[in-house]
Amino acid sequence: MPRLFFGLEIPEAVKASLLQMKTQVAGARWQSRGQLHLTLAFLGQVEEPQVALACDLARGVTRAPFELNVQGLGCFGSPESPKILWAGVSPEDQLREFQQNLANRLTNNGFTLKNPSFKPHITISRFRPPTGSVASLLGGHRNTSFGTMPVKDFVLFESTPGASGSVYTVLERFVLPTHTD
Repeated sequence: MPRLFFGLEIPEAVKASLLQMKTQVAGARWQSRGQLHLTLAFLGQVEEPQVALACDLARGVTRAPFELNVQGLGCFGSPESPKILWAGVSPEDQLREFQQNLANRLTNNGFTLKNPSFKPHITISRFRPPTGSVASLLGGHRNTSFGTMPVKDFVLFESTPGASGSVYTVLERFVLPTHTD
């Protein structure tokens, strides 16, 4: 059974800026260029016949394209013992509306999301204990701009575990209509 999630791809220029944050922090497992993305809806393990349904539902999402600013760093967990270091995006309202549209279409048709509470972010590093502090990194980059990302489409990713973290493969791309009626 494939392990799937819907997400946004990150432009190369933004990826380059985010990868510059990589520094020596105990327990950090930094994301590679190919792992940087923004998760919209994590489905987890999906039966093969359900993949086509998920794609059909995603094709029904109507939302005009918009743009996000990738800015600032934050973390899940305390800065002294982080679980995830992430970059924020804004404005969140348009992204939340878009994500909610997709999530509702999926959950109303039998899917259970593994990330029911949506906090827009781009994971930069995951941590394993013992962890070092990211407080100075957060303080130094609270308002750093990493660039802009146009949201013209979204993708269905397959996540395959690998020796150096998951490998993400695009299964299908869903282009947002340039106008909605």
